[in-house]
Amino acid sequence: MKHKLLIIIGTLFLLFPNLLLAQAVPPQGEPTNPTETAQQNKAPQGVDQKDYDAYRSLVSALSVEEQAWEQTLEKYLGGFYFPLHLKDKLAKRSNAWDFVKDDPNLPRIILIGDSISRSYTQPVRKLLEGKANVHRAPANCGPTTTGLREIDGWLTEGQGNGNWDIIVFNFGIHDRNRSTKEYAENLEKLLKKLQKTGAKLLWVRTTPFNDKNDPADAPLRGSHLNEVADKMMKEHGVPICDLYTTFAERAKELIGEDRTHFTETGQKALAEEIYRSITPLLEKNP
Repeated sequence: MKHKLLIIIGTLFLLFPNLLLAQAVPPQGEPTNPTETAQQNKAPQGVDQKDYDAYRSLVSALSVEEQAWEQTLEKYLGGFYFPLHLKDKLAKRSNAWDFVKDDPNLPRIILIGDSISRSYTQPVRKLLEGKANVHRAPANCGPTTTGLREIDGWLTEGQGNGNWDIIVFNFGIHDRNRSTKEYAENLEKLLKKLQKTGAKLLWVRTTPFNDKNDPADAPLRGSHLNEVADKMMKEHGVPICDLYTTFAERAKELIGEDRTHFTETGQKALAEEIYRSITPLLEKNP
């Protein structure tokens, strides 16, 4: 009987390999038995199981608030950024997604944006130390389409009560191939969502960039995105931090070889501009 069963299973695998492989996918939702729990505890894609086990052990020793934050990061960072964050945690290296323990006497700020925003998060924290609690969204926020899908979770999950005094945001480089019409529509929807929070808003102009296939002497991109955003923010009375003009003029000095991301000196310069734009908003807080 057992022999016949093995033959049947083998035949099914040959005829319908995907049928059996599908059973290996970890179950979704709340586990209902120990087997499902074990399957859900498997390392995410791109993470070595041994490293993941070490990470989970490290996280289990953290406070409840820190554990919630790490769970949020695992949910939102994805297959590229979560493995990087995990390695930082195991190596005890600080990064932009460090847990921020709030000083209840200081305003709460969240930075929302792509890898450019991530690169200036830590220097902005340093500049605002003792003046504000500076968090960042639990993601490399990408295009406006991702923002519309995830913004509610970014604002509330793993970040205490989700109440923000100031929201600093940008969506641009990842929308470079989107039509200006769709970009404007998406950005306005995002803006309305952020306005509903009651927080003070600060829009950050998209920094200058080039695509990898552009000729070496090609003019920097980004102005078409900023034209759309500038008009919208002015109509809604949202203050603007101009990272485009300043850094287009200093591109050769501060933008790296990929012609998009900034050198360490450039990241600090970006942070200084953000700090200058946030300061007036802080001064208006009671």
